[in-house]
Amino acid sequence: MHATLPLMRQYGFPALRRRRVETLQVNLGYKCNQSCVHCHVNAGPQRTELMSRETTADVLTFLSLSSIRILDVTGGAPELNPWFRELVLRARELGVHVIDRCNLTILEEPGQEDLAAFLAAQRVEVIASLPCYSEELVDRQRGKGVYGKGIRALQRLNALGYGAGDLVLNLVYNPQGPSLPPAQDKLEADYKRILGEAHGVVFNRLFTLANMPIQRFGSMLVSKGQFNEYMQLLHGAHRPENLEAVMCRTLLSVDWQGTVYDCDFNQMLGLPLAVPGRKRVQLSELIGRELAGNAIAVRDHCYGCTAGQGSSCAGALHA
Repeated sequence: MHATLPLMRQYGFPALRRRRVETLQVNLGYKCNQSCVHCHVNAGPQRTELMSRETTADVLTFLSLSSIRILDVTGGAPELNPWFRELVLRARELGVHVIDRCNLTILEEPGQEDLAAFLAAQRVEVIASLPCYSEELVDRQRGKGVYGKGIRALQRLNALGYGAGDLVLNLVYNPQGPSLPPAQDKLEADYKRILGEAHGVVFNRLFTLANMPIQRFGSMLVSKGQFNEYMQLLHGAHRPENLEAVMCRTLLSVDWQGTVYDCDFNQMLGLPLAVPGRKRVQLSELIGRELAGNAIAVRDHCYGCTAGQGSSCAGALHA
């Protein structure tokens, strides 16, 4: 695996400062039932890092003592963490809106047969990764048979009321290689038309995300001699107006050990939340602490969030 952080100082991303935290994004571990080419987490079946019950308890304590009302749960496949359902249940009891970043195929894994019903019962928003509406391209990126499993999972979620009623189902698109995502609204219309006509699948929104030049995807770019070219593309497409809406201004990212970062991408690069006098801060240490105005740790990978229409956990920042 090629390290890309040392290559992230050429362009000098603009300084940013935090606003009031609105979303707590928690990575429950890097274990996943898939190993995707574009994965910025380098997740896979062989990874063993999983958040402990004690650390999930810290998450719940933090939520109970803060004004944050959105819990964004990610991984790996977050559902493979043994404390995933307990975390969801208790967060919902606190009145917190829960988002599950789901790879869809997890719904067909042994022991997860009732997962879709659980998510529906708890009114969890599902953000599901489906990197293309084409079977050929999805299977090329994620492995043979993944597209079919994903479609069956979407149909199961639809049958429970996701996508058409008040249960929210959003999909995520990633480019196949070192290019920027196409216009989100147009691609969303194509997804809805093709998935609807071919499979009867409905969903709420499509989020387009740029591939980040870190971990597995970044290492692949280095191996192919495409890293500098991709960084030039991101830097050249930078739009200053996107700086106002980047997710790191209002989001806290927590890793499986409870360490806090400005975003999931910084987590993968080992760039922790900047707190004066501290190298690393645990979530439990931030209870009652105001972070608005704090400097955000930035490097050149941040251009992946401001290039073109912009990219965030909720898709494009501008049309």
